[in-house]
Amino acid sequence: MDNTSFTHNLMLTIDQISQITGIRKSTLRYWEKSFDDFLKPARTHSNRREYSIEDLDRIKAIQRLLEQEHLTALGVRMRLQEIFSSHGKKDRGRKAKDKTLQKSPSASASGQDSSI
Repeated sequence: MDNTSFTHNLMLTIDQISQITGIRKSTLRYWEKSFDDFLKPARTHSNRREYSIEDLDRIKAIQRLLEQEHLTALGVRMRLQEIFSSHGKKDRGRKAKDKTLQKSPSASASGQDSSI
C-alpha cells in the first residue's frame, strides 16, 4: 500500500487532534465556527467530527498565526484568505516568468533581468 495515500486518507478524531496540537477541544470547536471558510471537518453518520491531514495542517496554521504572529481572528481569516487564494497563483506566476525568461535569452545571457 502506498504510504502517501494512507496518510492522505487518514481521519482523526477531535481527541486525537487535541492531543497532537495541545489545543483544547472547545477551542477547536470555536475555531470551526470562527474559520468556517477554511476549517470544515467531515462528520460521521453519528455527527462526530473527522479531521483530515489537511484539516490538521490548517489547524496548525491557525495556531501559529494566533500564538506566534499574534494576529486577531480577523487577521487570521485575512491571512488564510491570502494563503488559499494565492496558493495556485504563485505557481502560475512563476511559470509565466519562466516563459518570459526563456523567450529572452539575450537578456539572461547579458545578466540582465528581463522583468525590470
